[in-house]
Amino acid sequence: MANFSFDIVSEIDMQEVDNAVNQAKKELAQRYDFKGSKSSIEFERVEKKLTLIGDDDFKLCALRDMLATRLAKRGVSVKFFNFKEPEKAFEGTLRQAVEISSGIDKEKAKELNKIIKDLGLKVQTQIEGEKIKVSSPKKDDLQAVIAHLRGIDFPLPLSFCNYR
Repeated sequence: MANFSFDIVSEIDMQEVDNAVNQAKKELAQRYDFKGSKSSIEFERVEKKLTLIGDDDFKLCALRDMLATRLAKRGVSVKFFNFKEPEKAFEGTLRQAVEISSGIDKEKAKELNKIIKDLGLKVQTQIEGEKIKVSSPKKDDLQAVIAHLRGIDFPLPLSFCNYR
């Protein structure tokens, strides 16, 4: 009897992030309330980091909103971004570091494993690095797992691939 399977992954499309950051930079250059401001957005693609610089708390918050809006329009979840605490920078500005995470770490994988096991379906799960493989002899059980995971609010954005 054939076993069906799929993978649970948490991967970010860095090109879409790059596009969203560029759109946010263009908006920043055009907005009237940011004229003459030292506010900026820097994106380090290799280190997977963003740096937001704002003149004050209000402008930093506006930058975050601008970025979040652009990311949402491009289909990138804000759950990938870990916003650190703003810190004082040069000339009275505020700097906020933003780390971009991808992949499922061991603790989150164990948590997902427990959620899947608690469903009581006849499925097997395997943690394979930064992804989880779920297999079962019944396609309906796999579809029930996917539907349940889409319905819960998990701290990581999850996607499902390699459905066989």
